[in-house]
Amino acid sequence: MGSALETLCGQAFGAGKLRMLGVYMQRSWVILLTTSCVLLPIYIWSRQILELVGETTEISEAAGKFAVWMIPQLFAYAMNFPIQKFLQAQRKVFVMAAISAVVLVLHAFFSWLTILHLGWGLTGAAITLNTSWWLIVIGQLMYIFITKSDGAWGGFSWLAFADLWGFVKLSFASAVMLCLEFWYLMILVVIAGRLKNALIAVDAISICMNIQGWDAMIAIGFNAAISVRVSNELGAGNAKLAKFAVVVVCITSMSIGVVAMAVVFATRDYFPYLFTSSETVAKAVTKLAGLLAFTVFLNSLQPVLSGVAVGAGWQAVVAYINVGCYYIIGLPAGIVLGFTLNLGVEGIWSGMIGGIVLQTIILIIITARTKWESEAEQAESRVRKWGGSIAEQ
Repeated sequence: MGSALETLCGQAFGAGKLRMLGVYMQRSWVILLTTSCVLLPIYIWSRQILELVGETTEISEAAGKFAVWMIPQLFAYAMNFPIQKFLQAQRKVFVMAAISAVVLVLHAFFSWLTILHLGWGLTGAAITLNTSWWLIVIGQLMYIFITKSDGAWGGFSWLAFADLWGFVKLSFASAVMLCLEFWYLMILVVIAGRLKNALIAVDAISICMNIQGWDAMIAIGFNAAISVRVSNELGAGNAKLAKFAVVVVCITSMSIGVVAMAVVFATRDYFPYLFTSSETVAKAVTKLAGLLAFTVFLNSLQPVLSGVAVGAGWQAVVAYINVGCYYIIGLPAGIVLGFTLNLGVEGIWSGMIGGIVLQTIILIIITARTKWESEAEQAESRVRKWGGSIAEQ
């Protein structure tokens, strides 16, 4: 839900309305902290929930205990994500990287101390994660409060509670859009557990998802970059520069995607052994390497287009597209190919890739047909509408 700030803060920064960024961040804090309170019962009763869906008592108790200990991190997330978007919109990425680097060193030390040296196990891991996330939040807040973020932070304001419903709608659309994308491939692991030889299938898919996750970090970087650039340029009224940025980032990301795809395919007989010593699992991963390589390539374009959508404020539209392509077409197709036609995990993954391809094609068409001058006008209108009296200053 914090992704709504990518649209609003980015466009306000481009329009030169710096004080609005601080108000937007505070509105997002109100919404996300409230959302965290709503999610709190899931953490508290996670053991009972897991037992209800058929999980073993041992795993349910361990996961339930860990979830309760992780409650502080939930609220750290609610604080951190708006701060990240606030700083990203101003292109203050180095600040976040520096703070994260320092915390990473501390995190490694405290992980060793609590988990290995003191032997606290999962409880130690939870304490370390909570501490690390709150250190990041505190470090970023200190930077903002001390420097005033070059005028973007004007102090706490009651304006944070103005027009919350409109803000909630955009935040919810952002959450739906991103969750539908994130959950989609995760469902693949769950479905694979229903196949014959499920243990091998799940192991193989998990290895592929690890590789896909590493590659996705590059895509997430491009996603954030194009989201900020598009929102900044639209807010400033630079329609042509926004369009140019989309073309440049798409070409750059796809070039890297082609290289990554080639590397995955060329090393398909070797990289599985980095994750497993089982010959059977390694061969299963090798069979999936072609699908993994194609997924890696799609990762180079689809997240960029999603970033364009966030920067322009199209979250609701993309959420509907994701529902149709992923869950009405892709997922059923994967189930039919995998179970009805007995193609196994390759069939499931192929069907789900079909959903991603369809979604990517639709986003390409939407982006190519976009009238960027009109988007710039809408950005100006959005700044005036949700900025209130500050937008007039």
